Amino acid sequence: MSDVAEGPRHTGGRGGIRLADLRGHNTALVLDLVRGAGRDGISRPELALRTGLTVQAVSKITGRLREAGLLAAAGRQESTGGKPATALRLVRGAVQALGVHLDRDAVLVVRTDLTGRALARRRVPLDLGRGPGEVVDVVAGAMADVLAGEDGRGEARGVVGGVTEAGDGGGAAEVGVAGGVTGAGHRGAGGTGARAVVDGDARAAGDAWAAGDGDARAAGDARAAGDGDGDARAAAEHGEPPLLLGAGLAAPGPLDHRTGVLHKVSGFPGLDGLPLAAALSERLGLPVVLDKDTNAAALGRALAGDARAFAYLHLGTGLGAGLVLDGRLYRGPRTGAGELGHQVVRLDGPPCVCGNRGCVEALCLAALAAGDTAEAARVLGTAAANLVGLLDVELVLLGGHRIAAAPEAFVRGVTAALDARASRTGTEPVRVRAAEGASGAAGGGDGAIAEGAAQLVLAPLFGRLPAEE
Repeated sequence: MSDVAEGPRHTGGRGGIRLADLRGHNTALVLDLVRGAGRDGISRPELALRTGLTVQAVSKITGRLREAGLLAAAGRQESTGGKPATALRLVRGAVQALGVHLDRDAVLVVRTDLTGRALARRRVPLDLGRGPGEVVDVVAGAMADVLAGEDGRGEARGVVGGVTEAGDGGGAAEVGVAGGVTGAGHRGAGGTGARAVVDGDARAAGDAWAAGDGDARAAGDARAAGDGDGDARAAAEHGEPPLLLGAGLAAPGPLDHRTGVLHKVSGFPGLDGLPLAAALSERLGLPVVLDKDTNAAALGRALAGDARAFAYLHLGTGLGAGLVLDGRLYRGPRTGAGELGHQVVRLDGPPCVCGNRGCVEALCLAALAAGDTAEAARVLGTAAANLVGLLDVELVLLGGHRIAAAPEAFVRGVTAALDARASRTGTEPVRVRAAEGASGAAGGGDGAIAEGAAQLVLAPLFGRLPAEE
């Protein structure tokens, strides 16, 4: 495991360009449109047309983005009279982020590129009941391993000067950098680590933009992860590793996403008051943003354009909901929205870890422990119907490893409950389906939350952090 306790360097960008210079509404508009254009890219005149900006303004913005390494030429478009326009595309390998899912029994860390595509992952067992000190140690260690390129077997492999995918090509590879990271923002012996660049106080958990004051140059090797040969060429022009923007951390609630502090996580009161985002930020020298696990997953699905009003129900070691209302992630004023698992639906039901009896979570987990998936789905459907009645969402997404183990059964059970409600009220039935994570796993698997967590720091670059504030 690498020692990454040393803080990052404050590094000026090429020609004085800093990531902080690239923030702003218009820049985000341009970046988001370029991202949406994919490999084919989009021209400056088309960007001007779609943003309402002048061609001169677009040229200035794209010039800064190209100088920073975030954009590259994708070729020339067909001429409609006059000189053919140059199309621009995103350099996916220019920026990376970490996404961390802290669960009750394990921590999963993924490293993603600029688009949120997972490049590497590591899962480590963890017992939240062991106390704050061990929680911080284990999570920081898993994050350090991913930064150093260590895979789930404790091995490190990679290439000097950049990152490359390994494995059989299915899903995220365990990728590494030869030599690892000996200090965030520093080069390890024999290789190059991703640079962690911080602008100011990285402990401000509510500020995903704390990762400024550094250039966004692409990975410094022809084998850098990205969009293929074009990304590799763009990366080689600069010869430096990708910018590590920061880490998004998703954890069970209750918590405060603005301060990055955990509250009384159900069953683990010893974590109350733990400033987890600040502790990890100080340990690793990275900006860290904390949010609820279900919020992170819902954010990922909102960015995928699933619906304008939906609920993401996550059934794993616990049960919770992430809510997107009118196209925006809804957290509530105390980050308390979505505590679906601890809604009481049976007054004389079994005790729950939260202290109540008959909670949805306790009933679902008890049914699954007894091998009765149909009953667990029926209970979850009852809770989903209550939620639909309160919020009038148009879609219910089901995720988590419990769902992934039997997605058809859960979709069938929840659909039956919602159809019955629609029949009673004379309204249209609400759609139900198993969510897919960025890795494509049915039910979101174990990666949907971690990959959504990475978007907590990536999405603001594109002006795409739809949340109420």
